[in-house]
Amino acid sequence: MKTATPSWLALMIGNSRLHWAEFLHSTLRQTWDTAHLSPQAIGSLFIPDAFDEPIPTAVHDLLPLLRSEAPLRIASVVPSQTALWQSYSQGQILELGQVPIPGLYPSLGIDRALALLGASKTLGFPVLVIDAGTALTFTAMDEQKHFFGGAIVAGLQTQLRSLTQNTAALPSVDAPIATLPWRWAMNTPDSIQSGTIYTLLASIRDYGEAWLARFPRGAIALTGGDREILLQHLQTQFPALAAQITVDPNLIFGECKLFT
Repeated sequence: MKTATPSWLALMIGNSRLHWAEFLHSTLRQTWDTAHLSPQAIGSLFIPDAFDEPIPTAVHDLLPLLRSEAPLRIASVVPSQTALWQSYSQGQILELGQVPIPGLYPSLGIDRALALLGASKTLGFPVLVIDAGTALTFTAMDEQKHFFGGAIVAGLQTQLRSLTQNTAALPSVDAPIATLPWRWAMNTPDSIQSGTIYTLLASIRDYGEAWLARFPRGAIALTGGDREILLQHLQTQFPALAAQITVDPNLIFGECKLFT
């Protein structure tokens, strides 16, 4: 018989990565990200040496908890990845309808709802969450703690990849773009960087300024994998707006009671 553990795991399955958190009771102990896992890799988590595929190094921290059958609370925007965890005996799927924010529309990504709830807990409300991930999303809550709406645009790396994949001659350009490029580029790679980064920064400025015009005391939170590089460039281009933005990589896990 396995010994119960006070530790438990939360897993947010995003479009590009798996976002993990380990809690001890209600205390967040650590977070980390991994790539999406194959069925064989997930099988190896539970049954050592059962599959030929090695367990990714980034997942090694999961082994003691999963093999002791620690509770696993899952939220997901990728159904095919969610299905791979159905056989875990202590797994529980969190649905959008369980997120206590009035006014959410049915197709809203649960990652956006969880980040919004977490931001309202840490920063109060009204609050705008900017998630710089696979998509750049804007998700807002008003002063009554109701969903206020939002927007979606392709994220930094998504934009760069799509230009390469959907054109015949445009080259691949690596992200992140560490140095703000010259706006009036003189070659194709620099043109791609310029168009992508300045458009994203303009989008953040536009939504940020519109938000503050509507809610002058409203908070703004920035999260997601490209948060640091975008904040760096915002500080250069729009320092007044950047000064009002709080960066928090763990907003989706900010309301742990929802997972318990």
